[in-house]
Amino acid sequence: MGVPEKRGKRGRPRPRLHVLSQQRPHEVRALTRDPQTVWQQGVVRHTERGRLAADFAVQRVWTVAVGQRPRAEWLGRRRDAEGDCSYTLRNAPEDTPHERLIAWSCRRYFIERTFEEAKTEIGWDACQAQKYRAGEHHLALTAASLWFVAQTKLAWTQAYPRDPELARQLAVEVLPALSTANVRELLKAVLPLPQLTLEQATDLVLMHLVNRTRSTSSRLKSQVKPHDSS
Repeated sequence: MGVPEKRGKRGRPRPRLHVLSQQRPHEVRALTRDPQTVWQQGVVRHTERGRLAADFAVQRVWTVAVGQRPRAEWLGRRRDAEGDCSYTLRNAPEDTPHERLIAWSCRRYFIERTFEEAKTEIGWDACQAQKYRAGEHHLALTAASLWFVAQTKLAWTQAYPRDPELARQLAVEVLPALSTANVRELLKAVLPLPQLTLEQATDLVLMHLVNRTRSTSSRLKSQVKPHDSS
């Protein structure tokens, strides 16, 4: 990689980096099959089934994308027990330790887990808004609920630290932490749902039916085209 030399006296010098050698680009899969690739085993995370481990390989590479300047990045490869590989690119500094790069690559699960809990436990996937503003409101409420759950988990961890002696007695490495489902059950215990009488339940159903009818009527009116005056 380097800046090409200026040819002739005309024109401006090229300031961008280019591939000066005749080196052809390599596929990531080809680098993974290279016998010189150095693999090291690392712990991905602790699960209910035990310790999840995988093989990792980290390598400094140059990436060239169409319309962009070449960049030096870290290529991370993860190989599980079945032989399946996943790849990540990181723009971390060149002196970043390999252990830290491997630890960063294992955090994706927790990010995806947050979105999954937002859909299954908090109701993010239950949004049926027809306008952008309503969708924004639903997203804001979901984010606020996630923040409340995270604060509750942190407060629970500080108030009730996990006992290593109990972990030893149960023959596990790490005791499970408070989950979003646990927080939901706690809220159901301290915030019980109101017990409706038969009349109250009937009025609630009638109100919902009337609102749905009005919504249907409003849509039908908007679909009716005005008559041509000519």
